[in-house]
Amino acid sequence: MKKARMLFFSLAVFLMTAACAWAEAEGHGAAEGPNWKNFILRVINVTLVLFVLWKVGGKKIAGVFRGRKQGIVDQLADLDSRKEAAQKRLADVERKIANLEAEKAQILSDCKAQGEAVKASIIAAAEEQALHIKAQAAVSAEQEAKAAMAALRVQMADKIILAAQDSLAKRLTATVQDKLVDDALGKVVLN
Repeated sequence: MKKARMLFFSLAVFLMTAACAWAEAEGHGAAEGPNWKNFILRVINVTLVLFVLWKVGGKKIAGVFRGRKQGIVDQLADLDSRKEAAQKRLADVERKIANLEAEKAQILSDCKAQGEAVKASIIAAAEEQALHIKAQAAVSAEQEAKAAMAALRVQMADKIILAAQDSLAKRLTATVQDKLVDDALGKVVLN
């Protein structure tokens, strides 16, 4: 295959050189006919130049093209691997987008559950505090009732004393009063 390409390339160069030489010959000496000696020397010259170029730099030129070919193959492999990685990332992103609604619903349900739990704890704390306040209010009411009863008793006692004093003052005569004083003195002296 490689030799066939080389042969085809050499033949193409040969024909192009021949065509150029033929065109040159027509312009200068068309009446004389083609100068075959000059044409053959030019073909030999071109062939020698190509042969020297091939021998001197053929391997380097072929190496350059092989290296370029290998570089392109490596780039294609790298691009394929990058394409696969990008497709994987795209699939991940698409999966995340597809799961976004489910995640949103999950987050909302979690937040709602947390809110209900906080609400329940606040209500429980409020009920407990209300019971505590009721207990304090009952104790306060009982203490206030006792204080009011004590104040009422004091008032009643004062009124009873005043009423008793008035009643005694009306009933107490000087003789009864003297008798009470004598009895009180007698008890004090005897004790």
